[in-house]
Amino acid sequence: MSNMTRFIPFTQVRIDDPFWNERLRINREVAIPTQYVQNKKRGLVDAFSLTWKPGQPGHPKFGYDSDVYKWIEAASYSHATHPTAEGEKLMEEVAHLIASAQDADGYVNPHFQVLERDKRWTNLRHKHELYCAGHLMEAAVAHHAATGSRTLLDVACRYADYIDTVFGTKPGQKRGYDGHEEIELALVRLYHATGQRRYLELSRYFVDERGRKPLYFEIEARALGEPFPYEDHGDPPGTYWQCHLPVREQTKIVGHAVRAVYLYSAMADLAGELNDPTLLEACRTLWENTTLCRMYLTGGIGSARRKEGFTRDYDLPNETAYCETCASVGLIFWGQRMLKHDRDRRYADILERALYNGVLSGVSLDGEKYFYENPLSSEGNHHRKEWYKCACCPSNLSRLFATLGGYIYSETDDGLAVHLYIGSEAEWTLAGGGKGRVSLTTRYPWEGKIVLRLDVATAAEWTLRLRIPEWGSSFRLTLNGGEIEPRLEKGYAALRRVWRAGDEVGLELPLIAKRVYAHPRVVADVGRVALQRGPLVYCVEDADLDVCALEIALSPTSKLTEKWEAGLLGGVVTLEAEGRAPATEPSDHPLYSDTNSGSAWSKPYPRPVRLKAIPYCTWDNRAPGAMAVWLPEVDL
Repeated sequence: MSNMTRFIPFTQVRIDDPFWNERLRINREVAIPTQYVQNKKRGLVDAFSLTWKPGQPGHPKFGYDSDVYKWIEAASYSHATHPTAEGEKLMEEVAHLIASAQDADGYVNPHFQVLERDKRWTNLRHKHELYCAGHLMEAAVAHHAATGSRTLLDVACRYADYIDTVFGTKPGQKRGYDGHEEIELALVRLYHATGQRRYLELSRYFVDERGRKPLYFEIEARALGEPFPYEDHGDPPGTYWQCHLPVREQTKIVGHAVRAVYLYSAMADLAGELNDPTLLEACRTLWENTTLCRMYLTGGIGSARRKEGFTRDYDLPNETAYCETCASVGLIFWGQRMLKHDRDRRYADILERALYNGVLSGVSLDGEKYFYENPLSSEGNHHRKEWYKCACCPSNLSRLFATLGGYIYSETDDGLAVHLYIGSEAEWTLAGGGKGRVSLTTRYPWEGKIVLRLDVATAAEWTLRLRIPEWGSSFRLTLNGGEIEPRLEKGYAALRRVWRAGDEVGLELPLIAKRVYAHPRVVADVGRVALQRGPLVYCVEDADLDVCALEIALSPTSKLTEKWEAGLLGGVVTLEAEGRAPATEPSDHPLYSDTNSGSAWSKPYPRPVRLKAIPYCTWDNRAPGAMAVWLPEVDL
């Protein structure tokens, strides 16, 4: 673990960034408070009083207590950087309510304590007991770190101790694991917070047991008289839960998308904690399959609604793309963990892609509405909602945004690395002792100029590494005003020298709009083109067009013009070009023809029209209308 990259904690980073400031303020002041109100309104908070009686509305539903835990986690992170007395008081009140619900043996889960007390741990596949326990642990660690209170941490430790007696390989223990992975990574966090090795070993058990034959879920289903497997399209039994094979033998990301990335995040954690190269190699193989064969341009993952997950390589339809917001959040969790092991641009690039596209699209600009699904095409009937029956995404977004500062910088024994270009200041400890401070200013992703100013107490030799995105190969780097050419290490510009207070590094990245094409096996995008500028994927939306967004096409020779529009969608760079549209009269184009000649077929998009594209993360914030990321590409 000591040789791994250590990300500078978000509590040591102060973000001051033109792109992110308002989004993070809204997360603190609108989203997180609203999430509490929604959880209270839906009875999720009061469920911990365990007073529900038959005949009353709103009985405790299984799995929904996780929404309360994730709210506490997000609120704790927010409190750690922007503390308020009212926020701390409210969190402590909810923590005490949860503590009051805990059984003498340590168990806490309102649904089973009130409705199915005799059915604990009998349906791990579907009932989310261990998943909720994991979110309780993550909330407890965050709450304790932010406030110093042990109220929730003691609850989590007692629960983890109890779970440790139930599951394992000892006589009388269940050889089960969770249907929705989460507890594995949570136990690692609890281990770090408490120093109790048994939590790390329990996480190892849950990961190692997964996929062993006979499958525990098959045994469980038979005991309940339920059918097994729970699969389709010929998938091996257990695929939905990533237990079809032992984790080290898995080579493709399968099943439910959020479950998968949470599992792989835990595997990456354990690979470092246990110095297990076999787990890390499995993660690398799975990462390649995910990002090279099963990921959308937006960083969205999970193409199929029926399983909220994956089908096969290159099956990436646009209008029916599921791309659950939580899945992109989980991809970021996983990507950061992979970066800890290997400072390679391929991990940071995907982390950034998911953040600026598949994640940011999940919440409206005013912070009051959310996407559960993030398609890449819409007829105009897909919109964000104030809340969902299964409201896992809002608090997942909030806990990520509240800790965003923890994804920007990392330190190693030989220096500092910058992974995301977000205006900020950070402090870190130099390898030889003493403190260092870095200040980053930029208007990224609208502009490509980035300036880093360094302040070190004493001159010392170490290496500064700056990520050069894959699209930024023609970058320009300066040191104290003079242009330099650094060596590249896995996509990072590495500058090793004796650094002194006041040193300034300038990086200019080529933020130029460009066309992007999909792998030819992505059938949905054959003959189509997408637009990207820097990390931002663009889309066309009816609100900016004179024709339907689903009918507009682009020529490969049309010039792309960039324009800063301060009054649009909170301020964005738009892209404009000459587009093409079909004939106004459908009769001009026969529905079918036995020839490809004639004006109707040789020029299916004869009309020139103005095309205007906006960042995908900002769509559906105006009047309802159609949207498309991938456009037909046609010659004039």
